[in-house]
Amino acid sequence: MRMRLVLLGLIAGPAALAQPAPEAPPAMAECLAGLVAKAREQGVTPTLAEAQLSGLTADPDVVAATGRQAEFEKPVWAYLDAAVSEEAVTDGRAKLVSEARLPAVEASTGVDRHVLVAIWGIESGYGSVLTDPRKVRPVVRSLATLTCAGGPRVGTWTEELVAALRILDLGRTSPDRLTGSWAGAMGHTQFMPTTYLRHAVDFDGDGRADIWTSAPDALASTGQYLR
Repeated sequence: MRMRLVLLGLIAGPAALAQPAPEAPPAMAECLAGLVAKAREQGVTPTLAEAQLSGLTADPDVVAATGRQAEFEKPVWAYLDAAVSEEAVTDGRAKLVSEARLPAVEASTGVDRHVLVAIWGIESGYGSVLTDPRKVRPVVRSLATLTCAGGPRVGTWTEELVAALRILDLGRTSPDRLTGSWAGAMGHTQFMPTTYLRHAVDFDGDGRADIWTSAPDALASTGQYLR
């Protein structure tokens, strides 16, 4: 998601990123009740939707994060200098050697392993952010917070929230492991829930498309997405 926002800014310029002032959001409890109904309409098991959404409180850090995205606050070259540091390049070269499944992922997806490792480094520091409690939070709560805050992207956040509930409903992961960024981007290469449902694959053969703890699954899923 972060990379797409950067590209949008580069291609379209600042004017394209301007958004209208958000409407006043509904009360959280009222909003959550509506989201439970929406999830049920989309085929999510009612008891799961209610268990995941009922009683949630808004995450103030998520609301605050919407106003301080580095892609919009820093000049593009300053952003890239920070994202593509010498340390990141060194670590990426090491991953090209140590990640034994990369040649097989490249052969299976047709996507160059260097591209996959570069995305891995940009999106999660080769997975390092996934264990940082300051940067990882429950996806359902984050997306519910964004949805109930209102604004021009409420439709997108609602769609992603329902997709996150479907991931749980399908048994792809457990609620405690469904974690991601403040915007709901998940795993080693930061898939949004809708992207996970469309493109995530099980590459390590354990029966689960686990983009959170399996680098081969995350890299192969990224290759599948790009293909």
